[in-house]
Amino acid sequence: MKEMLGEIDFSGLKARRLELNDLQMICVHRETMFLEAGGVPAELRVMTEHFRPWLHRRLVDGRYYGFALMDDGQPVAAIGLMTIDWPPHPAHPNLDQRGYVLNVFVEPAYRRRGLASALMKLAEAEFVQRGLSFAVLHATQAGQPVYDGLGWAATTEMAKAIG
Repeated sequence: MKEMLGEIDFSGLKARRLELNDLQMICVHRETMFLEAGGVPAELRVMTEHFRPWLHRRLVDGRYYGFALMDDGQPVAAIGLMTIDWPPHPAHPNLDQRGYVLNVFVEPAYRRRGLASALMKLAEAEFVQRGLSFAVLHATQAGQPVYDGLGWAATTEMAKAIG
């Protein structure tokens, strides 16, 4: 990770890998992110109730990884990452996995400093280090300009709740 950090500006903050004790911070960030995107508080509380044990298992076994930016020992921004199984695809014809970015969040007082972009650059470097050359994410309206500015492209994905 040290090689990656030298090329990325974290505005004086310290980057570190996510840990199991970040569970609550990640849950709060995720719920706040969806609330800011227009989510319904009661529905988001139910989501978090089910997300917490899901996340715990994945933090323990390493399937959910990522980074937090720290200011005087306090997390002020974070990004979640996963490596997901995916069949070979025209975008990655010789790979059966892709990177997945989720839960990118910057505390309001720390926004507009380029921290989300810095976390994304760190994520991209982490994916490369793990042998992943293709990654996806689902952008909120607020996050889309950040991803656009880093060269991420919108795709044709569609979704439907079934049942």
